[in-house]
Amino acid sequence: QVQLVESGGGLVQAGGSLRLSCAASGSIFNIDSMTWYRQAPGKQRKLAATITSTGNTNYADDVKGRFTISRDNAKNTGYLQMNSLKPEDTGVYYCNADLRTTWGSFRNYWGQGTQVTVSS
Repeated sequence: QVQLVESGGGLVQAGGSLRLSCAASGSIFNIDSMTWYRQAPGKQRKLAATITSTGNTNYADDVKGRFTISRDNAKNTGYLQMNSLKPEDTGVYYCNADLRTTWGSFRNYWGQGTQVTVSS
């Protein structure tokens, strides 16, 4: 079994910062890419940022310069540092990972999501 557990969400004022974590656990051999998605109320889930196993990153245009994705491979944990938050950043943030399990399968996993609310 593999689990992704997000943490770090909460309520913050506009202009503030939050740091999300995504801890992967279970029968993991290695993690390829880790991606943060977000879903605003009433809208579709969208990619916010992604990082490959070698540290290459990519960001959605609306978070570039404000969000930073990183990972600690030794801990199987990914992070999303969010600065200069805006009310439109409000939503549920989901962690997603492509990984290889110890039994040889290459699969995609989702976390349960963490709520981020930015007040104006």
